[in-house]
Amino acid sequence: MTSPRDPSEPDAVPEKDAGAAVGSGHKGGSTAARIARNTASAVLIVLTCILVPIALLTVWVHDIALDTDRYVATVAPLASDPAIEDAAIKRITHATDVRVNGNQAASDIAAWLQTQGLPPKAAQAVKGLGPQLDAAVDSTVQKVVTRFVRSDRFEKIWTAANREAHAGVVHALTGQGRGAIGVSGGTVTLNVGEAVDQVKQALVDAGLSPASKIPDVNKQMVLFQSDQLDKIRKGAHLLDVIGNWLPVIVVLIGAAGVLLAHRRRRALIRTTLGAAFACLIIAIVLVVARRYYLDHLPAQVQSEAAAAAVFDTLLHFLKVSLRTAIVLGVVIALGAYLIGPGRLPVAVRGTSERTADSAAQWAYAHQVRTGRAGTWAQAHRRWIALAALLIVALVFALWNHPTVLTILLLVLILLALLALLALLAASGRATTEAEKAAPPAPEGGR
Repeated sequence: MTSPRDPSEPDAVPEKDAGAAVGSGHKGGSTAARIARNTASAVLIVLTCILVPIALLTVWVHDIALDTDRYVATVAPLASDPAIEDAAIKRITHATDVRVNGNQAASDIAAWLQTQGLPPKAAQAVKGLGPQLDAAVDSTVQKVVTRFVRSDRFEKIWTAANREAHAGVVHALTGQGRGAIGVSGGTVTLNVGEAVDQVKQALVDAGLSPASKIPDVNKQMVLFQSDQLDKIRKGAHLLDVIGNWLPVIVVLIGAAGVLLAHRRRRALIRTTLGAAFACLIIAIVLVVARRYYLDHLPAQVQSEAAAAAVFDTLLHFLKVSLRTAIVLGVVIALGAYLIGPGRLPVAVRGTSERTADSAAQWAYAHQVRTGRAGTWAQAHRRWIALAALLIVALVFALWNHPTVLTILLLVLILLALLALLALLAASGRATTEAEKAAPPAPEGGR
């Protein structure tokens, strides 16, 4: 592969990107055909920018919200979240409300003691202990519930309940299926009945026998409430139907838009930056929606902190996907810019080539040579670089839920491969130049 083109060369005129030189006159088609191609390209590029965040939504709905294993893995850490623990303690304490009627119990004790000879003034003092008895019982219940919620037992119950309840989440989003999660009037609740039953038994084991008479009461813990749940259901059902096909379709639409463009490199830059900007807008909308939701929580939601924790956890992967798309768009746009004919890209490429040549010449002078590998890399450098780029792109496409760190890792790997290729090619050039400069061997051994 030759060194970077000089901007003064005819084929390096600005904006003469690969595939852009379609000729003029009849060779490049009529003016109407070119206008039609450019219009179609612009429409496809705009459509791609709009569909990219929607495609990420489909992946989130299909792979996170409606996949049991991933959903459970997503919500499992919530069991140890302080906000969720506090909300669970309040709800379970309320559900296990033990009533011993402290005033009546104190009166009975005072009457019995009075029959045993207790003075009237002392009996009256005993009667005044009713509120203290109620407070002691409430404190005991609070301690037992707190100890239970902060133990591994609650985490196991939480995980098992959410796994069983996943059908209810599907019902919440698509209107299909049932489970421990109930959906009614825009409110999504989780049944914490098993936790309440275990707390009852723990209270009885602690010596608080009235706990065995706790009646069956409402044991629902509100997770989410929205008057727009019906609309959310319809949208989620549509996204689930589209499934994982939409991202592939969006990529094909974007590729078609770039290929139809008169200046493909520019079209690629505009497409990736436009998609990144669209994802940035959706990320901002999510931040605003979160604040609006928390500022307008209905009375059914017992804890704002718990509601925030659930909101953030369920949308975590969607936010990560949006950030990943933004970074990916910027990286691709930057790469497309650096292979262009601008002054800065040419300067960057020229500096890298001169650095590689200097390193190769130094290595050759110190008997560090690559031989045929270097000359072969120099002869096929363009195709080797393209193969490396395609392999990295394929790895990214097959990566399960890539993140920003994934992109940075793959970019570093690609840059390392290109740097190695540049050194091999420079070594091949150094070897070729040295062989040309070497004097011919004497004939006949003279």
